Amino acid sequence: MSRPSLRRAAAAHACAPVSRPAFPLSPLCASVLATLALAPLMAQSQTTATPTLKTVDVVDAAPSANGKLHLDTPIDTGSRLGLTARETPASVTVVDRATIDARGAQDTQEILRGIPGVTAHNAPGSMAANYRGFTANSVAQLYNGINPQYGSATRAVDSWIYDRVEAIGGASSFLYGSGGVGGSINYITKTAERSDFAEGQVRLGSYGNKEVSAGLNRRIAGGDGSAAPAHYARIDLNHRNAGSWTEGTKTQSTQLATSLLSDLGGGFSHTLAYEYQKDHVDRPYWGTPVRNPAVGALTIDPATRFKNYNSADGMYGHRVQWLRSVSQWRVSDALQLKNTLYAYDALRDYRNVEIYTFNAANTAVTRTSPLLQRHDQQLVGNRLEGTYQGQLAGQKSDWALGLDVSVNKQTRFPLGPSVTVSTVNPYHFSTENFFSIPGISPVWSPDKDNKATTTALYLENRTAVVPGVNLVTALRHERIALDLVNRRAVTATAPATFSRSYSPTTGRLGVVWDIAPGANLYAQASNAADPPSGSLASASFADVRNNSELTTGRQVELGSKWDFWGGKGSATVAAFEIRRKNIASQDPSNPNLVVLVGEQSSRGIELSAGIRPTPQWQLQGNLSLIRARYENFVQGGVSRAGNVPQLVPQQVANLWASYAITPTVTASAGVRHVGKVYGNAANTKFWPSYTLLDLGLAWKVHKTTTLTTRVRNATDRIYAAETRDQVYLGAPRTLDVTLHTAF
Repeated sequence: MSRPSLRRAAAAHACAPVSRPAFPLSPLCASVLATLALAPLMAQSQTTATPTLKTVDVVDAAPSANGKLHLDTPIDTGSRLGLTARETPASVTVVDRATIDARGAQDTQEILRGIPGVTAHNAPGSMAANYRGFTANSVAQLYNGINPQYGSATRAVDSWIYDRVEAIGGASSFLYGSGGVGGSINYITKTAERSDFAEGQVRLGSYGNKEVSAGLNRRIAGGDGSAAPAHYARIDLNHRNAGSWTEGTKTQSTQLATSLLSDLGGGFSHTLAYEYQKDHVDRPYWGTPVRNPAVGALTIDPATRFKNYNSADGMYGHRVQWLRSVSQWRVSDALQLKNTLYAYDALRDYRNVEIYTFNAANTAVTRTSPLLQRHDQQLVGNRLEGTYQGQLAGQKSDWALGLDVSVNKQTRFPLGPSVTVSTVNPYHFSTENFFSIPGISPVWSPDKDNKATTTALYLENRTAVVPGVNLVTALRHERIALDLVNRRAVTATAPATFSRSYSPTTGRLGVVWDIAPGANLYAQASNAADPPSGSLASASFADVRNNSELTTGRQVELGSKWDFWGGKGSATVAAFEIRRKNIASQDPSNPNLVVLVGEQSSRGIELSAGIRPTPQWQLQGNLSLIRARYENFVQGGVSRAGNVPQLVPQQVANLWASYAITPTVTASAGVRHVGKVYGNAANTKFWPSYTLLDLGLAWKVHKTTTLTTRVRNATDRIYAAETRDQVYLGAPRTLDVTLHTAF
């Protein structure tokens, strides 16, 4: 597969690209062709052409976008058994397409506000999410159930190409492998459907934001009632060209999702899906310096709010390709088989000066940490799974069994000399071209190769113990082989090669009790495994040599889901406790040694509710209250036990309301509150809590066309989306107008 133009663009300014073999798609193509060749033979094994997908009875077929919760819609992310949110013994959330549109969520970061307790920031190249007191790689972010296994792969993507986002709170490695101590978030792409439709959207907004989107779904063959195979194709395309509220920042991004769905008869269907995503950001914003003394409640100089201290030609580039071949065979009413062959190819380039600090008098800003970096990552895997609906001891019992094999390889090319680039006037300054910085060379130099080979077996079961009581269990065992290859000078601490293997076993034991029509109680215990230093895709030689085990996370959760007010409302509540052990901590007796003795805990409660009291009014909200703490953690020779983990808010609340003023005009509002966030493990500095207000007004110009105006951050609140030694500010008040039509 030829390299797209981003590789050439990212290597501009004398950066010669590193040659590497083309992404090895030949096994994938061979498998796809083999699957397609085998399909007619499988179809002939059945005497009649039957629908390819199982018919699902949906109790609440169309919950309102900002009203009732989606408790009776099957959710992929909470289980592989096709359970609804109500049937799952866990806190699971779905933010569907209608909700995304109703709230005007522009990208995946904004979609996440619909998940109780989740916060995220959109610093260049990574969208680290916080969930139930844990952050970064302790929160699994998946794409169509596939984990790229690297935090920088989780950037914010325009929402247009996604059908929905689903999430499960707490320890969930039993579903998707190592990671997911705090929870798992699954972004599900639009794919071909068995119907004909088209839609388009144009958005114009503040700071030169211009965006155009289009989607088309068509039957291209068959589907006319005959026994001939039927084929449906879909394409969704989005392009954004925008300036920014920070000086000199410009963004171009393109997202493409296309798929072909084939009903081949005999209960067999095949979906071939391809996605392409490309970002290029000129002079990306990395943060704003805080005033000194940087202790207690942090503040910024308001005059620096819109300043950008990056290099004049700083850049961030990201190019992603996904390819999935999904074969489904409905063998019988009881047995279904599914095979997913997948490939992921990503190239991420950085060229920036990233850290800015005020001097003691707050009269000058010192710029440090220049970094030239490339991430070259490929993931190839295959997942074979089956579901069976049967009986156990005379009781209804459903099973899911699967085998998942993947190879994830990444090479990084870091160059970041520890130098002070310049000291500038905070308000009137100019910055250099990146390659004029001493110690920076326009040559990509590989550091090391990280290769993780994973083989996993998993099993799930749901058995009716007695009428109204179901036992839901899951078990997953993984074998992970991690191989490191040094691409630089060999030393005692950085050998030529090093290997380590891990064998985590994770699971869930849960029970759901239907105490009344439309109401239940549930309880569950689950566990998770997590790399102690973050990600195996970027683990250093020191990480792998010193950390012989994965961390362990254990969770207990109690909750309830119910309808009320004659079906006009629905709600969920969950109380949980999570403990993560074996996290990397400094040895108190030897500051140069890191040992796996650390422990972190989180306990809290999550509430979600939605109600439609009248046909005009819709209300939906969520609340998360947690107590996250370090139980055993040493940093700089000082114990941090009892402190709140950095970047973790203890309170997060969201409320959305919409009112139909007339049959064609609807007003909406969204309120979001985030509690204070500590910027370090010592808890000596924090960003105070903040509340944001979004307003919207939608006019249905035609039955299929809507014009929407939105004011985001209507009060123009200054707030930090991420807090460290500097703060990554959220956007100021902005205005955008969107025209959406379907035909």
